[in-house]
Amino acid sequence: MNPHHLDDEPLPTIVRWATFVPTNGSVLDVAAGGGRHARLFAERGHAVLAVDREVTALLANPHPRIEVLAADLVGAPWPLPGRRFAAVVVTNYLWRPLLPTLVASVARGGVLLYETFAAGHERFGRPRNPDFLLLPDELLATVRGALDVVEFGQGEVGNPPTAVRQRLCARRP
Repeated sequence: MNPHHLDDEPLPTIVRWATFVPTNGSVLDVAAGGGRHARLFAERGHAVLAVDREVTALLANPHPRIEVLAADLVGAPWPLPGRRFAAVVVTNYLWRPLLPTLVASVARGGVLLYETFAAGHERFGRPRNPDFLLLPDELLATVRGALDVVEFGQGEVGNPPTAVRQRLCARRP
């Protein structure tokens, strides 16, 4: 399956947590891929900034509430210094040096919605590289002292299990 396919459904946790995003607040979709989460929030009336290194799929199917930014999040400086968002959404992406910046990008009253693969997932498929798999409780440690945890979960998903994931919804007081 193409990870940037436009018809991919948003993750159920992100759909559920979308209600925590302040009304009319702007949303940052990090490593947005084909835009499944950007579209979810745009359809809910939010202005969305979708950032990814590869933006072809995002640009091929434009939406009036989605601004697209091509940016290398690994090899270049953070393209949005000082910007704050009502929600920062990250799925299926991990670049540890960026974690403090993502937390800092959450505005007062805003939320960080994060779900990605965790240690143990390597037995199910890619990613297998530990650099791209969260350690146990790593998202909790990332937000400690900065954001209040609304919901956190980690472990195998699917029946039978098909992945190991970690997910977090946290709010800036």
